[in-house]
Amino acid sequence: QVQLVESGGGLVQAGGSLRLSCAASGRTSSYYAVGWFRQAPGKERDFVAAISWTGVSTYYADSVKGRFTISRDNGKNTVYLQMNSLQSEDTAVYYCGVKQTMNAVIGPLRPDYWGQGTQVTVSS
Repeated sequence: QVQLVESGGGLVQAGGSLRLSCAASGRTSSYYAVGWFRQAPGKERDFVAAISWTGVSTYYADSVKGRFTISRDNGKNTVYLQMNSLQSEDTAVYYCGVKQTMNAVIGPLRPDYWGQGTQVTVSS
């Protein structure tokens, strides 16, 4: 199993930035693609971004393209989500999820494991 812990959430003004982290522990010797997802109150959990095991391929939801950047440091077993130009619509609980695969990411992931989430609130 893989345990995931998200951090870095908080309150930020519109136009500001935050960087989220997703730290993995457990069976991190396996190959995992990692995705970020978010869930606003009363809404379904939506895909945000994903990154392959190697970090070479990434995939983003249209709503965050050009504003968010996903990256990873396999030496630290950590994946990051840099969020710039934040808008009130970005307010949500952000979750990371991992899927055991060595393939490139070409679309939204269907994670095998999930973290507990971190709250991001953007004030307008």
